Amino acid sequence: MKEFIDYVLQFGNLNQQQIDLISKKATELELRKDDYYLEAGKVSRQFGFIVEGIARVSYYNNKSEEITKYFIDENNIVVDLESFDNEIPSIAYVQAMTNCKIVVFSKRDWQELLNTIVGWDAIVRKIISKALLQKVERISSIVAQDATTSYLTFLEKYPNLANRIPLSYLASYLGITQSSLSRIRKNIR
Repeated sequence: MKEFIDYVLQFGNLNQQQIDLISKKATELELRKDDYYLEAGKVSRQFGFIVEGIARVSYYNNKSEEITKYFIDENNIVVDLESFDNEIPSIAYVQAMTNCKIVVFSKRDWQELLNTIVGWDAIVRKIISKALLQKVERISSIVAQDATTSYLTFLEKYPNLANRIPLSYLASYLGITQSSLSRIRKNIR
């Protein structure tokens, strides 16, 4: 919980009473590797923050191929905002790549925090803005480059992820085959 509070305090100030209320509303969720935090077709019912571990966001394209959109690691929020806010089914899967500890808030408790804590909505907007910018950066930095450059960019930006996720998912994220990724890795050693 301390990690989440420290993260939130980067975006605004809270007094001890507000921090205590936030802590009271939070629960800790533990996912084992390969468990799903959210599945496509289901409504996102919780706002989460990864304390420990890595999650993968994926979807299936029109050819029924699984595509990895991006990864979420420690000290980042995990939520399908469109599904959570509008109570509509998600189009994405969020799956634990490693064992994960996630601080979660139910929709009801999250709404109560928004209605109770003065300035919480402004803090949340800043947190969401940062998350959306990171999401765009994760995707756009890979799309416009050749495969080798994309892989090197990934290693540079996310050095702690490369050895913690399966190559098949990393290849999917980079938009290449696993054998192409293996060749690239072999050539840059």
